[in-house]
Amino acid sequence: MMDLAYLQKTPPKQTALLKAECADFVVKEQLGYNMSGDGEFVAIKVRKTDCNTLFVGEQLAKFAGISARNMSYAGLKDRKAITEQWFSLQMPGQPTPDFNQFSLEGVEILDVTRHQRKIRIGSLQGNHFEILLRNVEETDELKERLDFLAKNGFPNYFTEQRFGRDGNNLTQALRWANGEIKVKDRNKRSFYLSAARSEIFNLILSKRMELNLAQQILVGDVLQLNGSHSWFVVDESEDLVQLQRRLAQQDVLLTAPLIGEEGKSAVDFENEIFAQHQALFDLMRQERMKAARRAILMQPQHFQWQFEPNGLRLKFYLPAGSYATALIRELVNVENENTGRI
Repeated sequence: MMDLAYLQKTPPKQTALLKAECADFVVKEQLGYNMSGDGEFVAIKVRKTDCNTLFVGEQLAKFAGISARNMSYAGLKDRKAITEQWFSLQMPGQPTPDFNQFSLEGVEILDVTRHQRKIRIGSLQGNHFEILLRNVEETDELKERLDFLAKNGFPNYFTEQRFGRDGNNLTQALRWANGEIKVKDRNKRSFYLSAARSEIFNLILSKRMELNLAQQILVGDVLQLNGSHSWFVVDESEDLVQLQRRLAQQDVLLTAPLIGEEGKSAVDFENEIFAQHQALFDLMRQERMKAARRAILMQPQHFQWQFEPNGLRLKFYLPAGSYATALIRELVNVENENTGRI
């Protein structure tokens, strides 16, 4: 992340302490749908403090007397934090356990009900965040950064969580692509492929900002209709002035590729980056990965901030797949950051 460009052109001047305490980083999951109240799945909403998502889920399954394979959740949440999220346990024809008897340090049961479907990985709308950045002072520079971010958003980078501890997932993806290792474990294959795609996306986004094109539409760009999973390619017949107006209104969003077996772009600088990472493209073809797109800029919703004696408090909502640490990066440098989303 150190070498990636900033939407605000220059790195921040201040350095903040992030996650000094769990209460400094609060995440509340928003699934976007209500539980049905009946069905073969027991749904449990928990608040966890300094706890590993997978471990909590395994303990819930153990308490219910079922295999951990029948436990699921919508997403991994930060460990060093206070987080609220749902878990589901597949228990057809079995009574709902009395979770009043469940005890695990750092875990509070908020709600228990039934649901007709499994809560699947990725099946959430987004997350609400409340974050305290400690040791930050109210300066003109930081207030200007906050105002700019509120108006223009931030680069929708994948951050350290995506790449594993010390970037190990990306390192292993490169070794796999170069034929140095074979990867049989299904989960590791998924992590490594995701890290490879994320790296290319970040490089393309960074290059686009270096070229001052983060908010400029080019022929060949792929635009996303905001709030949908629909995309279209900008061809020479398009009215670029009208499209530029729609971009300013956030009716459409500029995207960059999540690479797959289709390995060509209509935008020259993207192809230059592709050519520099040919081994990763060959890996995508080998694994039959389908290409996708991701918005290059993200606008936080309900973005609020307040300076306090201990620092700067932020409140905002991000859709699933976008990272709070990418937003923070545009405001301050971070020390002692625990970026592991485990």
